[in-house]
Amino acid sequence: MSLTSYYLKGEHQLFRQELRNFLQKEIVPHIDQWEKEQEIPRWVWKKFGEMGYFGLSYPQKYGGLDADFFYTVVFLEELARINSAGFGASIGAHPFLACSHINAYGSDALKEKYLAPSMTGDIFGCMAVSEPIAGSDVANIRTTAVRKGDVYVVNGSKTFITNGVLSDFIVAAVKTKPEAKAGGLSMLVIDRKSKGVSANKLNKLGWHASDTGEIFFDQVEVPVENLVGQENWGFYYIMDRFQLERIIMAVSGVATAEYALEYSLEYMSQREAFGRKINQFQVLRHRIADLASEVEALKTFIYHVAQLQCDGKYAVKEASMAKLLATELSDKAVYQCLQFFGGYGFIEDFKIARMFRDSRVGTIGGGSSEIMREIIAKMVIDNISYKTK
Repeated sequence: MSLTSYYLKGEHQLFRQELRNFLQKEIVPHIDQWEKEQEIPRWVWKKFGEMGYFGLSYPQKYGGLDADFFYTVVFLEELARINSAGFGASIGAHPFLACSHINAYGSDALKEKYLAPSMTGDIFGCMAVSEPIAGSDVANIRTTAVRKGDVYVVNGSKTFITNGVLSDFIVAAVKTKPEAKAGGLSMLVIDRKSKGVSANKLNKLGWHASDTGEIFFDQVEVPVENLVGQENWGFYYIMDRFQLERIIMAVSGVATAEYALEYSLEYMSQREAFGRKINQFQVLRHRIADLASEVEALKTFIYHVAQLQCDGKYAVKEASMAKLLATELSDKAVYQCLQFFGGYGFIEDFKIARMFRDSRVGTIGGGSSEIMREIIAKMVIDNISYKTK
């Protein structure tokens, strides 16, 4: 029995075909243009919402489909095949980061106001945690939110935020009790049009279709009812949601490696050198064999981690391992696959060039490889146990 048939049922495969057809018809023809423009037009969000893609794992009450997590796995795998990790990052940041916090901890009023229209694609959001001096060190963020009557007054800045310039709302980590460090973090939903909110787009090495930016808050007034969950519990919410982000990046990473290998094999079956197809040279065949083995083994582990997510398990160690290994393998696989193309690998007309740029950020974003290793080391060596509050 194949890996996919063991974990994925007939309905998952039907969904894959429908999604692949949709992406090939509606998205792929425009990708190069969006890469140049460095943003995604509004109609795309609406189209994804109409197709139900933003609501795969969300409650039907707010317009979701309440589907199991393997629909999300299929969704991510197919996004990896359109060869624009920036597009995938922007589309994914909305449901898997911004909406995820609101759905997990937000009030019914917040869900009605933000989650329901997010499912239809009428609005889309971003998640703002990282700051110029604080990335994975979440407890060290300095953006403050001081309560004054019925509002919080927010001051500070965020950086490296996917959808940071064009999104309609921002789910931001703020300090409501600075002296408490990790215990003083809270989450607020901030409307983009609020007075005092501004943003600046970042010029990136890759992920060109993704709107990634810095966000600035200058005396921004946010209604108290826009608090996500309880005040000063934000650190625990972020730690809990990090697991989902890492699984998302793991699935995307191994899918990218798999697609790079598939694309390279197609090229190698056509390219000739010294009178034979280059897929017949032993040194290249053995490199392919090694990569294919690593991809298959890691994909099996990641599907196991996806099953843990499906079952509601808080698997910090496994999710961190998956994210570390998958993003490292993606970087390695794309690097080696580019070599198979020779000089053509350095030409933008070939997909592998964009893959090479886009893949690199995987070992940095969502918790760097170094942070993943330290989390794993703490659990394996120091017997530290991570739990939700």
